[in-house]
Amino acid sequence: MSTSPRPDTVTDTGAAPDPDFQVTAWMHLAGGWVHRHPRAWIRLGNLETRAVGDVIEDVSVDRPIYVAGLARAGTTILLEHLAGHPDVASHRYADFPFLPIPYWWNRWLSLVPGAHEAARERAHKDGIQVTSKSPEAFEEMLWMAFFPDAHDPAHSSVLRRDDRHPDFETFYDQHIRKLLAIRRRRRYLAKGNYNLARLGYLHRLYPDARFLVMIRDPVWHIASLMKQQALFVAGESREPRALEHMRRVGHYEFGLDRRAINLGDRALTERVTTLWESGREVEGWARYWAAVYQHVADTLEADAALAEAALVVRYEDLCGDADATLRHVFQFADLALSDPQRARLAEGLHAPTYYQPRFDERERALIEEITAPVARRFGYIRT
Repeated sequence: MSTSPRPDTVTDTGAAPDPDFQVTAWMHLAGGWVHRHPRAWIRLGNLETRAVGDVIEDVSVDRPIYVAGLARAGTTILLEHLAGHPDVASHRYADFPFLPIPYWWNRWLSLVPGAHEAARERAHKDGIQVTSKSPEAFEEMLWMAFFPDAHDPAHSSVLRRDDRHPDFETFYDQHIRKLLAIRRRRRYLAKGNYNLARLGYLHRLYPDARFLVMIRDPVWHIASLMKQQALFVAGESREPRALEHMRRVGHYEFGLDRRAINLGDRALTERVTTLWESGREVEGWARYWAAVYQHVADTLEADAALAEAALVVRYEDLCGDADATLRHVFQFADLALSDPQRARLAEGLHAPTYYQPRFDERERALIEEITAPVARRFGYIRT
């Protein structure tokens, strides 16, 4: 499973645990061990680097690809399409919980006989089928180990081009090189929704990086966010281990410990949190959507070099004109893809059919009022 309130807010519903949110005992114990001792695991990761120094000596981080966006913007499906390319390596579900030592852990996994594994729908219940080898957003564990306030709404999570953290930067680069070596791939691919707050910082680290920023029409986006929030609250209430698991992997987008990321405006972050806590979900999500994408628009507008390295991908274009959008995406990422390969990828892309926004007229007007100024900056024009 891949999911996060505070322990005292979990209530016993009396219902049976949701199998989609269950976390095995070994993963719960091992994940807690890694999570509680980040400094020890950083040291172990550095030891691994020294041990495999000759293996990664000639490995460099070449044109890494970053997929980012507010959750439910289509980042996972884009990640999956890119991760199938033979040139790229990404984190997988199987990399948890020993993410800080990717080389040793994956060597161990390669020695363990694997039984046939059937794909199953992930806990989000959005039709995406996954196995232990599916790509997943686990990079956040590394950020949390070095930036312990990363998900504290009282602290800004923004990292700009002029920010510095030498220890993290060295560890991060070595981690990617080890992942590339063990996967025998040339390009690193990461999905990290919170990287929206770190675009400038990442671009300084890797000037040849490519950033794919996903965005979605706010009405549909907010409907999907609210649907997921209700789903994860129910799942985590029935399976308390899921709450801890989500904290450990750094997914605070939904659930009992949902947290708005602070993008430099503490008052706005507190306002969004208050709206959520008071049950005003529509307004809370609308203000959060506007804050997140205003930050993205302002960041790209103020940094010409970053803007050139970033491609904004609208969810509606990915679903409605999949072939042309995928062509643009793969060309921008500098990944070769034949016409037949692209056509196969495009076949499965379509707008969701398993839910519809159910906002009344007042709620739609509220979303429009709050999000329209930002939405227009990304080409969403209401008629």
